[in-house]
Amino acid sequence: MATISSCGGQGAASPTGLNIKYRVINLSPDLFPVYLFVDFKKVNTTPFTFTVDHGYFFVPSIDNPYQFRSALVSGAELFERNDSLKSGLRYTLFITGNVADGSIKQIFTVDTASSAKLGRGKIRFVNASPTSVNGLDVTANGTPAFSKILYTNHSKFVELPAGNYDFQINSTGSSMVIKDLPGVTIQDGRLYTLYAYGYTTRIDTAAFNAAVITNQ
Repeated sequence: MATISSCGGQGAASPTGLNIKYRVINLSPDLFPVYLFVDFKKVNTTPFTFTVDHGYFFVPSIDNPYQFRSALVSGAELFERNDSLKSGLRYTLFITGNVADGSIKQIFTVDTASSAKLGRGKIRFVNASPTSVNGLDVTANGTPAFSKILYTNHSKFVELPAGNYDFQINSTGSSMVIKDLPGVTIQDGRLYTLYAYGYTTRIDTAAFNAAVITNQ
């Protein structure tokens, strides 16, 4: 899997000094819980489990690698990343795909952006649904917001007037709504990420779904 080369380590810096916030959202139904190891040291005491958003946490170091290991007894390394992280920014790593068929993928996002205009907020869309390879479209209160966002891709942040929204998601080229997410509040000056995950071919806990997180 492609990664971004690191510009070097600053392992002596404190989490407060680095002021880097990191978020991990495990969207793989068969990956099982995972731990993050930074510079070969375990960071999280509670493993990242399927669909559970643990929120942001400060990273203790930007020394590479960032290793993701199984929380099971074996503790096997699942994958590692060597991203170049910058002080004062926020990041999210979405883990998606399926272990059984070797399709595990990662979507890495920078969650810090310029402020919206007065009275407006910003939102973007991440497609983490493995069965949505041809793209997803999103409307906000019936108005097109995002178009043909392919699997593992994400849009730029777009501005919306502060208020309440009904986000509807459909497969690109189809008018059938596959997920309706009503009652989403966009607040003045805040940043959000809407993400889709799961499988349109399933009806269990791994079925197609969507959620919104607040970035700042």
